[in-house]
Amino acid sequence: MTEILLKNADTVLTLDDDRRELSRADVRIRDGVIVEIGSALTTTGETHDLRGCVVTPGLVNTHHHLYQSLTKAVPGGQDALLFGWLQTLYPIWARFGPEEMFVSAQVGLAELALSGCTLTSDHLYLYPNGARLDDTIAAAGEVGLRFHPTRGAMSIGESDGGLPPDSLVEREAAILEDSIRVIDAFHDASDGAMVRVGLAPCSPFSVSRDLMRDAAVLARDKGVMLHTHLAENDEDIAYSLEKFGCRPGQYAEDLGWTGSDVWHAHCVKLDGQEIDLFARSRTGVAHCPCSNCRLGSGIAPVRRMRDAGVKVGLGVDGSASNDTGNLILEARQSMLLQRVANGADAMSAREALEIATRGGAEVLNRPDCGQIAVGKRADIAVWDVSGIDSAGSWDPAALLLAGPTRVKHSFVEGRQIVRDGQVVTIDLPTVIERQNRLARHLAG
Repeated sequence: MTEILLKNADTVLTLDDDRRELSRADVRIRDGVIVEIGSALTTTGETHDLRGCVVTPGLVNTHHHLYQSLTKAVPGGQDALLFGWLQTLYPIWARFGPEEMFVSAQVGLAELALSGCTLTSDHLYLYPNGARLDDTIAAAGEVGLRFHPTRGAMSIGESDGGLPPDSLVEREAAILEDSIRVIDAFHDASDGAMVRVGLAPCSPFSVSRDLMRDAAVLARDKGVMLHTHLAENDEDIAYSLEKFGCRPGQYAEDLGWTGSDVWHAHCVKLDGQEIDLFARSRTGVAHCPCSNCRLGSGIAPVRRMRDAGVKVGLGVDGSASNDTGNLILEARQSMLLQRVANGADAMSAREALEIATRGGAEVLNRPDCGQIAVGKRADIAVWDVSGIDSAGSWDPAALLLAGPTRVKHSFVEGRQIVRDGQVVTIDLPTVIERQNRLARHLAG
């Protein structure tokens, strides 16, 4: 039995069903689970004194492309819209292999951990030169984040009217065969699972209707979730109308891509009917505000989605379109964008934090995560509010208004991942050196 006591926190934002905010509180963790919340608790195990700190559930990232941490700020893609940006980067990504996938995932996961993230999904949809989903799963195992990788795919290349180069697409039979392999090898449906696998054909403009439909059938047969990009920008809508004769929401519904086991990334251009469809069907959305700004895609109608009852979580998206993987900054950006679009009272700091924690856990169907409550997994972020970031704040618990953007400590399943602002599970300086060497090689 392993026991850890988090003691004397200034504030614990539980995000539990009652949204309790506890002062001078302790949290007891035993064997990876929260077993007691109170005050003046004692233990014979490890103790962390958290005076001067705010404690929150670990943040949940619902959309990422970890491999893109190797292609930050690429010239030619810095000022492009989505389709032009992709066409710039596809030839670079085609030169990746297993080492690039593994190292970029380590860096991306470490970035997330330092921003308070404890559970992340990943959308890997290209597999050049022998790369496999296994490479990113191995990286997550070393860093220690709870992981929901998705076996993505592209099957329609340029010669067939698609966007990606032919060298990056796969045969659909091979895609489905490997999807079965990775689900059988890695998916864990149990409570507290460290790895769950989803299926994620890349987008309506890079796979066929048949693959979308077949992936949905396979996912439901295997009991795993479905994920893709949808309604990201005006180009995306125009493509759907031209190629399919319908809007993206109708396209998704026709192919079995709505339901509580589905979540879509971006959804910037959903209209009122599509929002109602997602609310009725319990379809989730991964909102990626920084990437949507960087690519000029627009402001997703998150306020309308939330008011309608749509499940919404946050995603940092890939570092090639976001430039960093900081999830607490993503939460702040989501709050600011909704205020720009709808007024200063459109979204509070606490609601944005809820989307980043409990909201993301709901999107990924992880009721065991996303809140600090007895019986939930011990995925916890600790924020030091004694420094300059919060100096003068009348409400240090309003982290997204005046708080640190880097976590002090984090725990996943009760295991410490970040200690005093440093990742402790891997030799990060060595990994960064390796990453920069690979990036220089790709640029050369």
